[in-house]
Amino acid sequence: MSELTSRSVRLDVWLWAARFFKTRALAKDAITNGRVEVNGQRARPSRLVHVGDALVVHRAGARFEVQVLGLSGQRGPAAVAQTLYAESEQSRRAREEARALRAAERAGYRPPERRPDKRARRLIQALGDIDVL
Repeated sequence: MSELTSRSVRLDVWLWAARFFKTRALAKDAITNGRVEVNGQRARPSRLVHVGDALVVHRAGARFEVQVLGLSGQRGPAAVAQTLYAESEQSRRAREEARALRAAERAGYRPPERRPDKRARRLIQALGDIDVL
């Protein structure tokens, strides 16, 4: 292994090894679609990641701001993967607030207890006709 590759890892491999994405293909697609930034710039999957780089990863509605602490080209246990990066406190707090907001929005919805009867179906159908106008 050359000296350059021992101090750096491809971005898509690092994201996979750090367990941000389940497969390298998903990591590559996220990078290609601009959902990953390295040091404030869009990156390519082949970009080399070094210790100390700042990454912003958008995944499933969540935004992760992380600092690279370690490098790995192999996917290991989750406990080991979490040692590869440090998430900023501001990023963690923002994700928790967004999660709490989504949970509060879901709490207001109650599904009906039973299927609508004939009268209720007619009312639902009448409401649907209003949207057409």
